[in-house]
Amino acid sequence: MRAIIILCLLEFAFANYSWNGPSEGEDDASPEEPCLIDHEASCGCCMMQQKIHRMQLFFNKSLEALEKELDKTQNTLVNMRASRSAFSVALTNSDELTCVGPYREDHLIVYKHVFLNLGNGYDVNNGVFVAPRAGVHSLALTVYSDAGSPGNSLAACASLQVNDKMVAEPREKNAQDQEDSASIAVALHLKAGDKVAVNLPIGCFLCDDKSHRNTFTVFLLYATD
Repeated sequence: MRAIIILCLLEFAFANYSWNGPSEGEDDASPEEPCLIDHEASCGCCMMQQKIHRMQLFFNKSLEALEKELDKTQNTLVNMRASRSAFSVALTNSDELTCVGPYREDHLIVYKHVFLNLGNGYDVNNGVFVAPRAGVHSLALTVYSDAGSPGNSLAACASLQVNDKMVAEPREKNAQDQEDSASIAVALHLKAGDKVAVNLPIGCFLCDDKSHRNTFTVFLLYATD
């Protein structure tokens, strides 16, 4: 039995290949063997060739399907990397307490100390974050001030804005103590190109140092495009 199998394999090999390769003018691919197209062939060698041919077709189709799945996975990873967007900044990183405001008119706050700017959506020159793609984002803002003495009418306050429209305004007016702070956190659906910034309204001022009491953070929860 073993000898028959070996002879069949040798016959199949010689039928598809020659020791010197394909003859001049012939294609590399071997022509269809009669055993492979004659479904009524029943000799042992023909049956083995048919089974080997079916296995080749099966493995080729399986390989093609795996390659397609690999391409899909790679595209998914590329999209995930492209959609990463997150930044977190603080007002300053100064050793001494530094205050901004109050101003006679509304004034955009430029946060100078950058903890993270994944995707480079936040512009440290103007304090504006531009959403790189549509999706649900988490936005958080904390404000802090040191009035210097109780009774001062100034307040720790700021306005979180999207496309120049106020979304939320954390505020604490100085009345009973010297230090004031407030925080807010919201989830919003932003479109690609939407601009997020923090505005300092009239009568508000903020103070910070390397303790980083004034922070502004935005990150993409999941993309929707």
